[in-house]
Amino acid sequence: MSEQQIAKQLSLWEQGPMERELQARGERKESFATPSGIEVKRLYTPLDLEQAGQDYNRDLGYPGQFPFTRGKDPLGYRANHWLFMQYAGFGDAAEANKRYRYLLAHGGTGISIALDLPTQLGLDSDDPLADGEVGRIGVALDSLQDLETVFDGIPLDQPRQISLVANAMSSVGLAMFVALAKKQGVDPAKITLRIQNDILKEFISRGTYIYPPGPSLRLSCDLIEYCARNHPNWLPLTLCGYHLREAGSDAVQEVAISLADGLAYLDEVAERGVDLEKVLPQLSAFMSVNMNFMEEIAKFRVMRRLWARLAKERYGVKDPDKLGLALVNFTAGSSLTAQQPMNNVVRVAIECLAGVLGGCQSLFPCSYDEAFCTPTEESVKLALRTQQIIAHESGLADTIDPLGGSYFLESLTEQIEAKVRELLDETEKQGGAVKCIENQWFRRQIDESAYEWQKKVDAGEQVVVGVNAFTEDVEPAIEIFRPPVEAQQRQINKLKTLRASRDPDLVEAALNKVAAAAREGSNTIPAMVEAVEAYATIGEICGTMAQVFGLYRESGL
Repeated sequence: MSEQQIAKQLSLWEQGPMERELQARGERKESFATPSGIEVKRLYTPLDLEQAGQDYNRDLGYPGQFPFTRGKDPLGYRANHWLFMQYAGFGDAAEANKRYRYLLAHGGTGISIALDLPTQLGLDSDDPLADGEVGRIGVALDSLQDLETVFDGIPLDQPRQISLVANAMSSVGLAMFVALAKKQGVDPAKITLRIQNDILKEFISRGTYIYPPGPSLRLSCDLIEYCARNHPNWLPLTLCGYHLREAGSDAVQEVAISLADGLAYLDEVAERGVDLEKVLPQLSAFMSVNMNFMEEIAKFRVMRRLWARLAKERYGVKDPDKLGLALVNFTAGSSLTAQQPMNNVVRVAIECLAGVLGGCQSLFPCSYDEAFCTPTEESVKLALRTQQIIAHESGLADTIDPLGGSYFLESLTEQIEAKVRELLDETEKQGGAVKCIENQWFRRQIDESAYEWQKKVDAGEQVVVGVNAFTEDVEPAIEIFRPPVEAQQRQINKLKTLRASRDPDLVEAALNKVAAAAREGSNTIPAMVEAVEAYATIGEICGTMAQVFGLYRESGL
């Protein structure tokens, strides 16, 4: 069919009698759009791609090749399925160890360690500020001793990947794994450790920061530099769009702000003289998978493609093979509802499909009961089985990028990329990511997006099944998992015993080295490894650095 014939047919579609009749009865919405505000047409044809100026070789290409639109790996999932991950951890280290063993025994291929709030904030479990939060949303890691217990009977080289969602204290977390690898006698080259380490997004969305943005950026880059020089197969930075999305951003903001943060890290590392061609293959992006199926898939394509293009444009990377960005996709906790919680099984399955069709390397499905509690073993197993069914029964893993070439998908990809570039240009005008954090410009963008979304839900324009439509006046019957109440006291007792048994002079000397490295501007990781090996606690190490860097408080708080 010629271009003129397609245009004529489209005109008939848009002006047909059924269209007019539906509109007259008020049964046709005036407009359709994605959550990011991109208009959705009723029908897409090759004309949409021609009008966008899309060139196959330039904009799509082939999997495993620049610009990686169609995927990072040339063999897709034929070589390996994505990593079947579950974000898990609660109570003390012994309780967490049981959960990780359970997941591995049921087919999990990686371990993702959830830390409790005090650990994320660099506080020991017996700190007064930690009371009531120890072991609640993750496992308490006060010292190397706790990590030893977490991996009791689990060699570090057994899981295909170990993931640590640590940000403000990620440097200490890395030091713990370096020390544990030595104690287990495992070759670090046989371990794949991924540390989130995206501290900048904490200032925008989550708030689990310790030091001001400048020193925080420095510590994150210490970790990146250390891994580039010592552990080239470890993954020292995962840009985190997920928490931006959970805070209320739309898909465009999620990609744009994540990319802006990523460029800030690369700028700092490049200034240190680190070869970016060694760093780039180690990086990944931790992205949310929300419910607008096609927009989410297009978003992942944009994240890979624009990262590759920006890194090449900005830093002149000569080897395009170094520019493939691994995607770590996590289904959206914010999409889960406490009303009719079994509906969440369907939501998670849809989001898992979008994550896989977007070409992820790791996938974390939420459990259906997470709107209520830390997941039960049964709900965690069902989430794992969701991935396994997609991998082994759906046929989607048999070919690479099965939706590639969809007129709708490719048109949406082009439009999202254009909007992301606009937001990135505005970020540059504002002075870059750190400046946009300090003046809270990023925060305002996300807050406005969250407000607009909630208005649509409240008005019924955006249907959420069981919440504002198809509701029931029935209390859900659901098992509530609660971490053991005695876990906090067990953890505190263990900490007291540790302090009484270690060598205090060794601890003091190691902490002095941490302080000296922080003051002098040298890489802090080697000193932290020494402190961890002396069984200094996370509170002591982070407290020592706080004496040098200061503690950060947002203006007005």
